[in-house]
Amino acid sequence: MFIIPVLTTSRKKIRHLLYPDPDIKIEDLKETVRYLSKLNPPRNYYHQNSMKMSARYISKKFEEYGLEPKDQPFMVGNNVYTNVLANAGPVKCSRLIVGAHYDVCGEQPGADDNASAVAGLLEIARFAKRHETELPYRVDFVAYALEEPPFFATKYMGSYVHAKLLKKSRVSVKGMICLEMIGFFTEKKNSQSYPLPFMRFFYPSTGHFIGIVSNYSSSSLATQIAKHMSVASVDVRTLRAPSLVLGIDFSDHRNYWKFGYDAVMLTDTAFYRNPHYHQRTDTIGTLDFDKMREVVKGVCWSILNMK
Repeated sequence: MFIIPVLTTSRKKIRHLLYPDPDIKIEDLKETVRYLSKLNPPRNYYHQNSMKMSARYISKKFEEYGLEPKDQPFMVGNNVYTNVLANAGPVKCSRLIVGAHYDVCGEQPGADDNASAVAGLLEIARFAKRHETELPYRVDFVAYALEEPPFFATKYMGSYVHAKLLKKSRVSVKGMICLEMIGFFTEKKNSQSYPLPFMRFFYPSTGHFIGIVSNYSSSSLATQIAKHMSVASVDVRTLRAPSLVLGIDFSDHRNYWKFGYDAVMLTDTAFYRNPHYHQRTDTIGTLDFDKMREVVKGVCWSILNMK
């Protein structure tokens, strides 16, 4: 365990930052990606049974890791879809939300989008449960249904349902971390593109980093996460921008912004890098599990040390 003393500015006391080995195993990450990406038919809104099998798998994993999973069912038309929730840390406390969607867009396996993030979510939850007594706040883990089209940007997104309930219940939320495609990395030259051409002057042209995306009001949350993730062996880049920049709000964090919560997206930048985005070629063989493990480590350390 690494212990780094840091002087706090408010009370002038020494606060120790903890970076224990999260013991994230590549085979555990692969197991989840393999299971979800090989479901046939694919886990989209049209294939009810595959969606249910995905939710059951996630729930079983939470339970296996010592957490108590709960379903959050919601109706869309005549169909029932389910968010799967679990939590660790003090019950009567403000919450940090860590979430990832488990559905796919169309008839494709979705290894990066978004089985990679679900695998990360499960391993972060296992770490949080193991270090539960060290958490200064409650961490809620949520696997969302219906992030993808045709429900994207509507009130039928699982994350909209979840965020709306938090607001209605007046829950105190420290912030939300959205895991959105965390497994595709490449050293290929000029493999990284951006929504605005001038961004190439400030960010790498090679897709070997993990991005932390926030709006301006969530800047403090993004800064804290970047600080702790930088301890891991992965290049971390932050971007703060308004939602009008294409792709900034292209995941579940958008709904927490909508209800006034700070939220960030951790991403390999999706279609700005990954040529397999929303394609049948988005398979487990395209993922870099060594880099993915470092991303997961960084999030583990973030939730343990966040103020």
